[in-house]
Amino acid sequence: MNPPTSPPTIPPTSPPTSAASLFAYPRPQLVRDDWTSLNGAWEFAFDDERRHRCARDAIAWTRHIVVPFAPEAPASGIGDPGFHPCVWYRRTLDHIVLGQRVLLHFGAVDYAARVWVNDQLVAEHEGGHTPFTADITDALVADGPQVLVVRAEDDPADLAKPRGKQDWQLAPHSIWYPRTTGIWQTVWLENVGHTYIDRLRWTPIFDGFEIGCEVVTAGLQRSGLSVEVRLWHGEKLLADDVYHLVGQETSRKIALADPGVDDSRNELLWSPEHPTLLDAELVLRSGDIVLDHVRSYTALRSVSITRDRLMLNGRPYQLRLVLDQGYWADTLMTAPSDQALRHDVELARAMGFNGVRKHQKIEDPRYLYWADRLGLLVWEEMPSAYTFSPVAMSRLVREWTEAIERDYSHPCVIVWVPFNESWGVPNLTAMQAHRNAVEALYHLTRMLDATRPVIGNDGWEASATDILGIHDYDGDPHKLRDRYAADQQSNTLFDRRRPGGRILTLDGFPHRGQPIVLTEFGGIAYDASAQRHPTWGYTRSDSAEAFHALYRKLLQVVNETAMFSGFCYTQFADTFQETNGLLDADRMPKIPLEQISAATRNLAETGTP
Repeated sequence: MNPPTSPPTIPPTSPPTSAASLFAYPRPQLVRDDWTSLNGAWEFAFDDERRHRCARDAIAWTRHIVVPFAPEAPASGIGDPGFHPCVWYRRTLDHIVLGQRVLLHFGAVDYAARVWVNDQLVAEHEGGHTPFTADITDALVADGPQVLVVRAEDDPADLAKPRGKQDWQLAPHSIWYPRTTGIWQTVWLENVGHTYIDRLRWTPIFDGFEIGCEVVTAGLQRSGLSVEVRLWHGEKLLADDVYHLVGQETSRKIALADPGVDDSRNELLWSPEHPTLLDAELVLRSGDIVLDHVRSYTALRSVSITRDRLMLNGRPYQLRLVLDQGYWADTLMTAPSDQALRHDVELARAMGFNGVRKHQKIEDPRYLYWADRLGLLVWEEMPSAYTFSPVAMSRLVREWTEAIERDYSHPCVIVWVPFNESWGVPNLTAMQAHRNAVEALYHLTRMLDATRPVIGNDGWEASATDILGIHDYDGDPHKLRDRYAADQQSNTLFDRRRPGGRILTLDGFPHRGQPIVLTEFGGIAYDASAQRHPTWGYTRSDSAEAFHALYRKLLQVVNETAMFSGFCYTQFADTFQETNGLLDADRMPKIPLEQISAATRNLAETGTP
């Protein structure tokens, strides 16, 4: 049967009616129709002594948990924030149709996972923020239920693994939050043919007005494979090409008609102001036989550095970012639903920001989908380990490589950040090995993705970097203005100023004219209920009026400081004891959104400059 020639659509998000329906299709850039969510009730067991090693062991299944919420989260039905280094999950898989390949997908399991189907080990994965997949076809039985068992090991005291903001103390303190153990993103089944599209990568090539398309297949190897690729802009068909695979993969450039004039070009270009996406459809064939059929999307946009400015689509672009930790009170690192992810994107835009710095978290792909579709820039940052060792660095490299591979094709992602504030490399000024780690991750990231800028170490002690990120929480707007005033020479700033008590650039890495972005500042804590529980923040306000006044003054300074190519305010929402959000933990604004938006954009509250 010939595939349809009308533009494909991403399945719409419907109101949740069950645990499984809280979340939409988990992999938005490679969509198939034949899939089953495994979110919902699973059997569960703690194994604090780590007595059990395999699915055949006599595990006492005394509890139930709601996947994909971690056992520390109240929404999981367990809500136990204690130290639990090992947990087990079990459920049956019903209604599996034999005859095709069956893939079992995990969005993220923290930290080391082993997976069995019918007592056969089908997958092992290490890394708490990245996905993995198992082909479970050969482990299925012809009759009777299929039994799925997952073991997740996540030592709370292990500081050598990428853990982001997860606290190593029993209770959250300072800027550290509850732990996330085990499954925390969607688990799902997918039926595919014996040969199928395994990986799809899109690369926008702005200078040539082209879209790079890479397709890699998996499963049964065949000769004579071809892939049909169609691209649409709305109802308009832009490309309808057929590429033959060499071996099991192909890589091609799709040329688009370049109108040559900005007004016409802008109709095709992606930006936060005009988030134009190109719908895509791919059909894998062997002769006339359709082997696979997927839907996707891409976008044409570029991000680059020219002198002291970040460029979006070849034009200087001023960044207005907000730091976003991606936590919820009842569900922790897991969003309550797909609608909650969309709402966070909408709130960031409503507050006047054109982007977010996702802090110490590899966010759910569905958040990136909504950022792509609604128009929001994303800086992606690797969750840190907190000790330096060959083991820590090898873990970091492996997981960071997987994160870049997962998110490479999202147009919203514009910057990669492998290190933050020297976390995990605390002796950069004294130890060459620590400096080598930052430089190595910078160059590795640039090798894995040459299309985006990279910040080697954000905040201070910069070495190899495309953007100089500065963290400065001085709450006095006048001091902040004077420190970064136009008459300040940049060499004076980098040689003498010590925000956070740290030098801004390491010896041998003077400022070379890169863009300067104030990537953390503000952090005004305001919580009307603060008398009832301890709170934490960088600067405090006692009333909504004082909070509004200080926010407006700080944002005026950073908007008007010519040295800055942009800024990132701390932070989007209150996160547990850290109450310096523009929103509270339930995403309610502390002052009206219109006031926040006007201050963010340095406009009068009437909306006029």
